[in-house]
Amino acid sequence: MSRGAEAENLAERYLVAKGLEILERNFRCRGGEIDLIARDGETLVFVEVRLRGNPRFGGAAASIDRRKQERWQHAARCYLARCHGEPACRFDAIVMSGLEAARIEWLRDVL
Repeated sequence: MSRGAEAENLAERYLVAKGLEILERNFRCRGGEIDLIARDGETLVFVEVRLRGNPRFGGAAASIDRRKQERWQHAARCYLARCHGEPACRFDAIVMSGLEAARIEWLRDVL
């Protein structure tokens, strides 16, 4: 299993333990991807998972650049086009500096 897949598995377990329901993993459409789509109460949450072990280049949160944000938002629009109605939504990031739960930081409403 790749480190990216391990990070997504760890993030999924973390969010479920925090009370979120995972609806979909690795949602893809032409031009974008979302690592995890979850429900937090009535809110639909689009989650980006980032693992960066070396902070020299700005760490995991800094790796979510403008291009990544645009692709993330595009994929969210594709997903929402399949939904009935317009649920409340937010964009969260799970950033980690290693593959341990103690190294997870959950950033809510980052966009």
